[in-house]
Amino acid sequence: MIIEIKIPSPGESISEVEIASWMVADGDIVEKDQEIAEIESDKATLPLIAEESGKIQFLAQEGDTVAVGSVVCKIDTSFASEAGAEKEAEKKEEVPAKTTEKKAEKIEHSEQTAPTSKEYEKVKISPLAKKIMEENNLSIEDVLAGLQRIGKKEVEAIMQLPKEESTNKSDTAQSSTGAFITAPERETRTEKMSALRRKLSERLVAVKNETAMLTTFNEVDMLAVMELRKKYQKFFVDKYGVKVGFMSFFLKATAQALKAYPNVNAMVDGENIIYHDYADIGIAVQSAKGLLVPIIRNVGSLSLAEIELKIKEFAEKGRKNRITPDEMSGGTFTITNGGTFGSLMSTPIINPPQSGILGMHNIVERPVAINGKVEIRPMMYIALSYDHRIIDGKSAVSFLVMIKNLIEEPYKMLFGGEDTNKLLLGL
Repeated sequence: MIIEIKIPSPGESISEVEIASWMVADGDIVEKDQEIAEIESDKATLPLIAEESGKIQFLAQEGDTVAVGSVVCKIDTSFASEAGAEKEAEKKEEVPAKTTEKKAEKIEHSEQTAPTSKEYEKVKISPLAKKIMEENNLSIEDVLAGLQRIGKKEVEAIMQLPKEESTNKSDTAQSSTGAFITAPERETRTEKMSALRRKLSERLVAVKNETAMLTTFNEVDMLAVMELRKKYQKFFVDKYGVKVGFMSFFLKATAQALKAYPNVNAMVDGENIIYHDYADIGIAVQSAKGLLVPIIRNVGSLSLAEIELKIKEFAEKGRKNRITPDEMSGGTFTITNGGTFGSLMSTPIINPPQSGILGMHNIVERPVAINGKVEIRPMMYIALSYDHRIIDGKSAVSFLVMIKNLIEEPYKMLFGGEDTNKLLLGL
C-alpha cells in the first residue's frame, strides 16, 4: 500500500512552506511516527511525521517551496516488515557493542592517540582543529568515526574540493629560520536565507519605518530578588521541579504594570486603538533558525511556578525548533533578555502590532548610593521601547519605574504593586 505524506497546515494565513531538510535519505526504511523532515514557514519550523512504516520516496527536494496540502513524499508500507527487522538487529548489536566499549577504553588510555604526521598528509586539517585534536589526544580515525551520518552537505563539500593535483600542494611555507608558516584560511560560503529569517528581516525593517519608536531606560537593584532566589531555590525546585529565574519576576511585574498603564498594552489598528484587559506576554527565545517569540497567556493570573514551567516548555521547544505558529500569535507585549548573552544595554525593537517591548540586560555589580552611603549592588539596566504614537513619555517612564519598584520590593507583587503600609492604614 502506498501512503501519501502531505504538508500539514502550520497555521492560519500560511499557504506554502519550505522543505528545510530531510532527516532521512530517499529510499530509506522509516517507522511510523518517525520525524522524516523539517518544514519551515515564515513563522516557525515544524516536523513532518511518517504516518506509517515503510520505504520512503521523495517527491520534493531540500529548499523546495511547496503548497500546504501538497504531497511531498510517498511511503510504501509493503516494506514495513524490514523496518521492524532493522530495529531488532540494532538491539542485538547493542549488547556486544557495550562489552567491547570497555575494552576499547582500556586500550585508548594505555596508548598514545595523538595524530601522526602520516595522518596529517592524508587529510587537510586547519591549525585550530589540529591543536584541539592534539590537546585531546584524538586521531584522524577518532574524528571520522564520530561522523555517524553522511548527508547532502558533506557530499557536496567533497565535490567542491580542488582536484588531486592541487590538493597535493602544501598549504605551508618554510621561513628562512626553518619554521613552517601556515597560511591563514580565507574561505567563504553562501547559504540561502530561510523563510523564517526573510520574514523576520521584513518585519524588523517595517517596524523602523511604520512606528514612532522611542526607548527609555532605568536601572534596577537586583539584590532583593537574588536573595529571595538564594534562600528559597531548593524548596522551589523540590516542590515544582524547576528553578525560579529572573524572567518570571519580570513577567509578573510587567503584567501588573500593564494593568496600571493600559496604553502600553494597546496597539494601533488603522485610526483606532485596541486596548487589552489581559496580559499575553511574548518572551524572546533563541533558536537555530533565529529569534522566536512564543506567548505566555494571561500572565497576571499565573503564579511564579506556572510561569517558570511555561518558560521551560518554550525553551525546550525552541531548541528543537518545535514552537508552533499558534503559540506565537496574539501577544500584547514582549520581553527580551539580552543579558543571557552578556548585553549591558540595548534598544530592543517592537514586535508589531504591539506597541511596547521590555529589554532585560546583564546583571553587573556597581557602586551605588544607598541612604547616603556607597555600596556595591547587583544592578541591571532595563529598557522600554515603545510606539510614541499612542504612548506618551510620562506613561512610558512611569511604567518602567513601576517595574523597577516591584523588582526591588518583590513582596509588593502580592498586592498589585500597592504599598502594604498604605493598605494597612487604609490609605
